[in-house]
Amino acid sequence: MSDDGELAARRLRLKLALEDLREMKGFGTELVTVIIPPDRQISDARSLLQNEHGQAANIKSKSTRKNVQGAIESAISSLSRFKNAGERGIALFTGAIIVGNNKTRQTTVVIDDPPQALLSFRYRCDSSFELTQLEDMLVDKRSYGLFVIDRSEAAYGIASGKRIHVQEHLVSNIMGKHRQGGQSAQRFERLIEEAAHNFFKRATEHACSYWLPNLENIQAIIIGGPGATKDYVVRNEYFHHEIAKKIAKTHFDVGYSNESGVRELVDNAGALMGEIELDAERQIMNRFLAELIKAQPRATYGEMMIRRALEQGAVDTLLISESLRKNSVEIECGGCGHTWTASLSRTEELPECPSCGVSNDSHKEMSNISLIDVLSEMSAKSNSEIAFISIDTEEGAQLAHGFGGLAAILRYPMM
Repeated sequence: MSDDGELAARRLRLKLALEDLREMKGFGTELVTVIIPPDRQISDARSLLQNEHGQAANIKSKSTRKNVQGAIESAISSLSRFKNAGERGIALFTGAIIVGNNKTRQTTVVIDDPPQALLSFRYRCDSSFELTQLEDMLVDKRSYGLFVIDRSEAAYGIASGKRIHVQEHLVSNIMGKHRQGGQSAQRFERLIEEAAHNFFKRATEHACSYWLPNLENIQAIIIGGPGATKDYVVRNEYFHHEIAKKIAKTHFDVGYSNESGVRELVDNAGALMGEIELDAERQIMNRFLAELIKAQPRATYGEMMIRRALEQGAVDTLLISESLRKNSVEIECGGCGHTWTASLSRTEELPECPSCGVSNDSHKEMSNISLIDVLSEMSAKSNSEIAFISIDTEEGAQLAHGFGGLAAILRYPMM
């Protein structure tokens, strides 16, 4: 997998882990969070935990004392597997989480391959886990300002990572053609131009107020519109002087000056937006769809066909939807002892045994691995690239809902 692919995989694994960790709650202050940055020694963290274990003996509540000490013991045991914190650090979450009916279950989650280096050491006991540092890693701060305008309307927003956000759509209410003649015609023309000036000023001021607080993260401001108004607004310096410094020299023609126009602007400005993943994501999905309609397509979709193509080494690029939440579960039948593997979502029950038909009541779950991890490992063996596709674009939603979240561009047509 390429470096970009590995980073995308680490980001997606973190995203999935955070979804679970956010839902975990404990009674009182029984959940332990330990975050160790790469410049901190594991031995320091273990010494602190051993000291906290002794301090926890003073907790009055017997159940709380037991759970806190159990969580700290689990943390110490988990850290014993590591010699150091690695290049990016380690985040450890452990404790007795509530599973319903006033019952708890001990759980431990270790994140030892975050997408970025952890910044500071953190130890906390609380009723929920401390996730701030990890959540910040999923925020793509690089962004592009988007602005479309004509004399009748305007819209502005921002594009970052795989997301387009349209902040506001403004309508001018400028009068159109009129039938007055003579001096009345001149007066109406002045009124129309004054209304247009006020509208251009209002639209640009709103947009600048939105962009200025985060200007340091904005790579460029991209301007578009269906006519010459976009050029007029830039040329006559309606934008704040700090914003004007970041306006891209190329302005783009788009069909509308509303939310649709903003999204069309992203399509047209793809070459300018090299830092944004939206354009690359759209291109690879279009490439897959173009292959799929050919007589001998070098493309396939669905888990069964994807696995088969990976085993044959036929996959050039594997497309995985970030909405995919299935696990590859190895199951042992309690009736006949038959073992098999099934792909199941988190909420699905174990299926009946395909050998003897016994229901899931007696089945045993032997292993449970994310389907994304399974397919990523298979891709590595066949030197296949992986593209993780968000659901924030039309193409990404099509992959998730129309193709089951899995598709592949092949090296050659499969029979």
